Amino acid sequence: MERYYQPEIECASREQILAWQNERLVNQVQNVWDNVPYYRKKMEEKGLTPKDIKGVEDLHKLPFLTKDDLREAYPYGLLARPLKDCVRVQSTSGTTGKRVIAFYTQHDLDLWEDCCARAIVATGGTNEDVCHVSYGYGLFTGGPGLNGGSHRVGCLTLPMSSGNTERQLQFMVDLGSTILCCTPSYAAYLAESAAERGIRDKLKLRAGIFGAEAWSEEMRHEIEKGLGIKAYDIYGLTEISGPGVSFECSEQNGMHINEDHFIAEIIDPNTGEVLPEGEKGELVFTSITKEAFPLLRYRTRDICVLSRKPCSCGRTHVRMSKPMGRSDDMLIIKGVNVFPSQIETVLLEQGYAANYQIIVDRVNNSDTLEIQVEMTPEMFSDQLSHVAEQEKQLVNALKAMLGIYAKVRLVAPKSIARSEGKAVRLIDKRKI
Repeated sequence: MERYYQPEIECASREQILAWQNERLVNQVQNVWDNVPYYRKKMEEKGLTPKDIKGVEDLHKLPFLTKDDLREAYPYGLLARPLKDCVRVQSTSGTTGKRVIAFYTQHDLDLWEDCCARAIVATGGTNEDVCHVSYGYGLFTGGPGLNGGSHRVGCLTLPMSSGNTERQLQFMVDLGSTILCCTPSYAAYLAESAAERGIRDKLKLRAGIFGAEAWSEEMRHEIEKGLGIKAYDIYGLTEISGPGVSFECSEQNGMHINEDHFIAEIIDPNTGEVLPEGEKGELVFTSITKEAFPLLRYRTRDICVLSRKPCSCGRTHVRMSKPMGRSDDMLIIKGVNVFPSQIETVLLEQGYAANYQIIVDRVNNSDTLEIQVEMTPEMFSDQLSHVAEQEKQLVNALKAMLGIYAKVRLVAPKSIARSEGKAVRLIDKRKI
């Protein structure tokens, strides 16, 4: 267990953490200034040079980066290293047709895997464990991140990826999986499937590391009861590295942020003003050790709270609460980022008016997405007999854009309630 529990780092004094952050921030600002013209221009527009940033106390002077910046600079505009020095690309599911791409040097991958290793060790993970990774692999960061972290700890690693539940359960039983890594909704489904097959007592699982989608405390308790485990939360985003930016310890009262690699701020989402510890606002991250794709003051749009209250586990790094919502209109459905603007783009391309409603629910611990779309009067009068065919075409077009299945229901013109103010495009029935 001691292999990747690094008390000199994870239990360092506040003074030591600040010393690391000050030195690394200054070096990172110089790195970005020298190698990322896009961000250097943003600094110049604020009248800044690297000499103006002497440490964390000057962080607030730097400009923010947003997902819009990442799209505008796509694909190479925020790259800080030559391509020959990069060994990996990871990507989000894509928004409005443009994916967010993150680049990694080997050094970046090593540090990312270290962060994921810390998350595994925080569950009690050791080289005696069998780590069952059921996050998706490929461009999605979940599988590769926890896979690398498991190797770092020395676990026997099962790179299962997602899906094929029958095989998942077979390997879980036959190889004695002890730690499960996947989305919470899939963990709930695995629990249900194990119970249906009568193999619940054959499972040796003791811990689970779940993230990539919103989940409630009620869902945590359901999963823990269904699988006989302790369920831990993990947080990350592709833009910053992937899972392992923060993670829960045994206290399960917030996720410890790896402050030797990331500086966290909470800001007022409307004004950009930095808020004091304990106040709820938008989470902002600065990467201070990444080489290829270092983002400074990246606005995550996640709403949460930071706390430095002492933790019984001994770790001294600041904790973030479970995200309490978003400051934008992004939805996370089955671990996939979905924007209403993506849906609207598809509808308009298919000849529909922008009169629609998105209904998100959670049925049997799995997210569902339904889109009700008003037909135009012409469609309603001329093509009513072809509704099923039209719905199927929209389902396929939406899946191509979103990467997940959405049920489509075509409805009569003017049947979706109108509002005098902003249209009510979204109904989220999930309890999170």
